[in-house]
Amino acid sequence: MSGHSKWATIKRKKGANDAKRGKLFAKLVKAVEVAARQGGPNPAGNATLAQAIAKARASSVPMDNIERAIKRGSGELDGAHYEEIWYEGYGPGGVAFYCQILTDNRNRAASDVRSTFNRNNGALGEPGSVGYLFEPKGHIVVAGDEEAVMLAALESGAEDVRSAGDSHEVITSPTDLFAVNDALIETGLAVESAEVVQMPSNVVPVDASTASKVLRLVDALEDLDDVQTVYANYDIDDAVMAELVSD
Repeated sequence: MSGHSKWATIKRKKGANDAKRGKLFAKLVKAVEVAARQGGPNPAGNATLAQAIAKARASSVPMDNIERAIKRGSGELDGAHYEEIWYEGYGPGGVAFYCQILTDNRNRAASDVRSTFNRNNGALGEPGSVGYLFEPKGHIVVAGDEEAVMLAALESGAEDVRSAGDSHEVITSPTDLFAVNDALIETGLAVESAEVVQMPSNVVPVDASTASKVLRLVDALEDLDDVQTVYANYDIDDAVMAELVSD
């Protein structure tokens, strides 16, 4: 499992305090609203909205909040107009960062992201500086028997399966995400998450000292209200990750 995926999974399993949980809810609801505005309010004809709803529900966002977000996105209710921006930069150890922003204030977002990079041994880059290192892919995390996962995933059109113990990453093209996800569920496997992500074409191995700085920057960026998702191409050894988590 990639370093970025391992860290995201660990944080999800560890849970969060009420403040961070409230911030996560706000970001998930914002994603639903933007998806409804861009592709329409019907998830049956808007795959991005369907994915945003599924992700929000998986994190226990109340359905009332989701429905209001869809209505704001469709114009049925008043709401802020969020703009999607991608910021690119470098972190400790030359790790590439690719950050999805949903904001109603471009100047605020740029200032906050830049200062966060600067405070955490990183640097905000120019557009195009690292974006070419990432490619959209369907990404499913599923638990269960490796052979069963491999068989169901590859037969339904997955591109790759990467296993680490009882947890498996299933990689698909963005357009095949839902078909592969449904096939895994129909087989009786426990799908933990399914979404389109920006996957790095290559990774940068980092040692323990650098890894702690990289993860600090990831967390600092994710803590910003305007930052929706942070992707980075670091790779942290399992033993180093375990040591960092235990600290």
